[in-house]
Amino acid sequence: MSSVDDAFAEDGPLARSLTGFRPREAQTGMARAVEQAIRDGRCLIAEAGTGTGKTFAYLVPALLSGKRVLVSTGTRNLQDQLFQKDLPLLRQALAVPVRTALLKGRSNYLCPYRLENVVDFGFRAGFSAEEADQLERIRRWAKTTRSGDVAEVSDVPEASLLWRSVTSTAENCLGQDCGAYEDCHVVQARKAAQEAQITVINHHLLWADWAVKTDGFGELLPEADVIIVDEAHQFAETATQFLGISLSTRQLGELADDTLIERAKDAPDMGGLADSATLLKNELAAMRAALGEELRRDAWHSVAGHEAVNTGLRRMEESLLALAAQLKLASVRGKGLESCWKRCDEFIQRLEAFLAEDTEESVRWFETHRRGFSLSRTPLDIAGEFARFRKARQATWIFTSATLSVSGRFEHFSRQLGIADAECRRWESPFDYRRQSLLYLPAGLPEPGTRDYTRAVLRAAYPVLKASGGRAFLLFTSHQALAEAASILEGKIEFPLFVQGTQPKARLLEAFRASGNGLLLGTASFWEGVDVRGEALSCVVIDKLPFASPGDPVISARLEAIRKRGHSPFAAFQLPAAVITLKQGAGRLIRDVDDRGVLVLADPRLTSKSYGRVFLDSLPPMRITRESNAVRAFFAGPQPEVSP
Repeated sequence: MSSVDDAFAEDGPLARSLTGFRPREAQTGMARAVEQAIRDGRCLIAEAGTGTGKTFAYLVPALLSGKRVLVSTGTRNLQDQLFQKDLPLLRQALAVPVRTALLKGRSNYLCPYRLENVVDFGFRAGFSAEEADQLERIRRWAKTTRSGDVAEVSDVPEASLLWRSVTSTAENCLGQDCGAYEDCHVVQARKAAQEAQITVINHHLLWADWAVKTDGFGELLPEADVIIVDEAHQFAETATQFLGISLSTRQLGELADDTLIERAKDAPDMGGLADSATLLKNELAAMRAALGEELRRDAWHSVAGHEAVNTGLRRMEESLLALAAQLKLASVRGKGLESCWKRCDEFIQRLEAFLAEDTEESVRWFETHRRGFSLSRTPLDIAGEFARFRKARQATWIFTSATLSVSGRFEHFSRQLGIADAECRRWESPFDYRRQSLLYLPAGLPEPGTRDYTRAVLRAAYPVLKASGGRAFLLFTSHQALAEAASILEGKIEFPLFVQGTQPKARLLEAFRASGNGLLLGTASFWEGVDVRGEALSCVVIDKLPFASPGDPVISARLEAIRKRGHSPFAAFQLPAAVITLKQGAGRLIRDVDDRGVLVLADPRLTSKSYGRVFLDSLPPMRITRESNAVRAFFAGPQPEVSP
């Protein structure tokens, strides 16, 4: 019997120490596979259905292995759960004296140097009374915090712009030249990670380590024998953010603001420096205007020929060069000004890289926001880069998620990362989906894209919502459909309405749970990572199959690249990507052994198109009905099975 078998046994340490723990065949099976992969140094791709207990299934063998392990997650929330809850529980239950560490990206930690700058000089740039109050709360917290993790501060909103001023980035950090280096929370967190056997990180940090390699502190992450990637379905997409080039008004505006603060400290006599920083901010505003009032995300070639855009771009580049010249002169006055000069030079190089000729390996695109814009060059294929990543790291890689396969096959996931040597395994959810759930496919709906489609979906869903007594998520594939649905339902339905964007996500979910009969309307971020157990959520309505928009510049270029290689973009990318997303959305419904609920998939293409069967075959084994009477009977109480 392996050490994992002992740990998960009926009379083992987990059963003795953890209230309510029961051995689960799928959990133990996955734990054995992880243990074997670690022992043999082989890559493992592991899909574990909801309720399998995959977190313990990889943490237990990691803790018992005696090897150095990086555990990478898709979200900071899961990071906090692993480090603050799961690892302490298991470490105590297994009686293993393993040192663990939590390491987040730099922007998650208070920067004492930048806090001091804001307190002493920032208000000259003009802060509101609300921001002044928030700053005082941060100052009080800064005196007592040990970790410097901004997640500890509950009374300053996560979205507050003030956080940008009191945390650092790779660009604006002074590194070892910083006067507050000894008190740096990032340095302390990285030191703890270097000394730990298990370090919990996130995908952004893992890819940043590979993309940046060094940044004033040297390597971001410790060397590891094993890298476990949880929520692995997000891993490839995260990579594109760090393997490409991006330049935004936020980055450039912060450079200008930091320049003004550092000048006030160390070079108040250099008026030309202030003029250059102000000019850059003015040119950024002019460039934003040149891109048009409309909020857009489009390929660069769609505006590259516009005279106003080219003029704005040229003047923005000239203002950056002028600021760099001024900062070079001022750099001898202080480390802060020297850092600003290096940042400015880096941004000039990024802009030049963005403006370089198009290639078949990447796509140039831009996005406009209410007050700003971003310019990006994104790689279309990361498989080659990940191969170099794996070779450099020389670690055992384990990928896991509840949604990695399409119709039981893993080609889509493994092809994205260029993995040809992995063992691929699946463990089904222990939930009894045929008893606990019902899949309802409403009949008679129009094709998606027709003018009143959203209204038709709501009309078809209403009898289900009546039967469920509210208690439902309505998930949409676009913000436009979400807004339209909210407009239709507002004041015209008997259930409390909770709409994404009207409150912070955590507060919205809390209010939804507390209502007891609410309807929550969401898109994108509510399709995954949201866990509402029990009767508070008894119905999930999905308006359309979640195909990525072919109008998105990155998606469009990726599809064209696949087409040029002689493959079908639909079969190779669009269909499997949509299946994975649908599995995530459908996974919101049944979160525990006692949950019951109805999944409503409104898209008629599930039955009218041949590819509809791929979606249905990839979902849990639910009973299927097209009759609303069967839905009402389901909510009335446990009923005989419904025929497909």
